Amino acid sequence: MDLAGAAVIELQQIGASHPRIKQIVDLQKNASSNRARRFVAEGIWANDAVLAADASIDVFLWCPEASYSDEARARAATIASRARSSYRISPRTLERITERDKPDGLVSVAELPTWDAETLALGDDALVLVADAIEIPGNLGTLIRSMDACAADALVLTNRRTRLTHPKVFRGSHGTVLTVPSIEIEQPDDVVRWLRERDFTVYLADTDQARPYREVPYGGRTAIVLGNERYGISRPFYEHGFDRVSVPMLGAADSLNVAISASVLLYEARAQKNGW
Repeated sequence: MDLAGAAVIELQQIGASHPRIKQIVDLQKNASSNRARRFVAEGIWANDAVLAADASIDVFLWCPEASYSDEARARAATIASRARSSYRISPRTLERITERDKPDGLVSVAELPTWDAETLALGDDALVLVADAIEIPGNLGTLIRSMDACAADALVLTNRRTRLTHPKVFRGSHGTVLTVPSIEIEQPDDVVRWLRERDFTVYLADTDQARPYREVPYGGRTAIVLGNERYGISRPFYEHGFDRVSVPMLGAADSLNVAISASVLLYEARAQKNGW
């Protein structure tokens, strides 16, 4: 089988009943516990993100009939050389396991990197975002993409409602979930303790009794807390005297989408830190 001109490898063909196919279907449905932090990458751009991040690739599935371009065939050879196991699949099986239209015949199961809360390296001017009970995967993915865009240093998940391995998180983040450091601290009180031990100034994104977001200083280590799309920030965060900040609402709506709010606040913090 010729994958990239000079490169020739043989791949075992598997069908829809193979355990690897069931694994991918389960991951796409986000239906069960996922301690290995595995996710599905479909197509060239997604697998390029996996390769660029040097993420571990558990399994690679290739459908040569759907790899129409030389680029896709060359990428297949690269991914197959990195994966722990690789298989060939039919167009029919490909259609069963993918959510994208025309995924270039490339499907891999990769693993998100892990970071440790106690050893995470943070500079004196670090910018951290705390996501408290964010529920919608697309929002979490967009939020991570905004963090990457403005060079935020870490994401802290608490009261987690959606997994980072959800397919919509990967797509919404445009693959940056692989490179933006993220940690999970289950309880808000433990998040507060973690931030205080590291001398963070903490701001709560809230429209009630809040200061306009451009009127507060973001120098030094700064953490911005955003809450659940419906219920807002968890009560424990309000018990520590943290300042509240808001984005002024000048129209009929009373709030912004949480990911948009995150983008506005993160960019203001970055602008102040970098002297824009």
